[in-house]
Amino acid sequence: MRRRFAFLLVIALSVISTSAQTADTVTSSTVSSSTVVDKAPPTASSPSVVVNNSDICRAGSSAALQTSLFGISGGLTSRDENCEVLKLSRAVYGMGLKVAGISLLCADFRVWDALWMAGTPCPYLGVIGEEARVQWLANPDKAPDGVMIFVEQSSAVKRKVWSNDEYDEYDGSER
Repeated sequence: MRRRFAFLLVIALSVISTSAQTADTVTSSTVSSSTVVDKAPPTASSPSVVVNNSDICRAGSSAALQTSLFGISGGLTSRDENCEVLKLSRAVYGMGLKVAGISLLCADFRVWDALWMAGTPCPYLGVIGEEARVQWLANPDKAPDGVMIFVEQSSAVKRKVWSNDEYDEYDGSER
């Protein structure tokens, strides 16, 4: 029993001495460096143009430019005229002035053409329906620029139309 104890003691001491030797062989190294800063880094921050109120019909934008010597930044808002017309038309229409609300929208040639094609022409000086159509035909110069129906009537340029598997020239006259 004593021999076993002595044997175990010898083994334990040899393990401890081996681990102590490995602990003593740790290498250490030191790295040193230095950074030289001769000037602050350039920064140009664009201002935040917040346009989160949907009732103002404005869009925000900002930009910045920075060089090593000079920096500039700025922001602005731009007006959305289409949004304004829609809001005005909606407000007037909501007050019960339906013809006035439609008339505001009719300043846009796309709305004018759509209403004409639907058979409900835009109001003409307070006249609506068939009477307005007659007045528009009598006074095509009062229509918004780009209106399709009057451009086609006054155009001297011939356009091509489909007929019998080939194109024919068509000048707008009856066939």
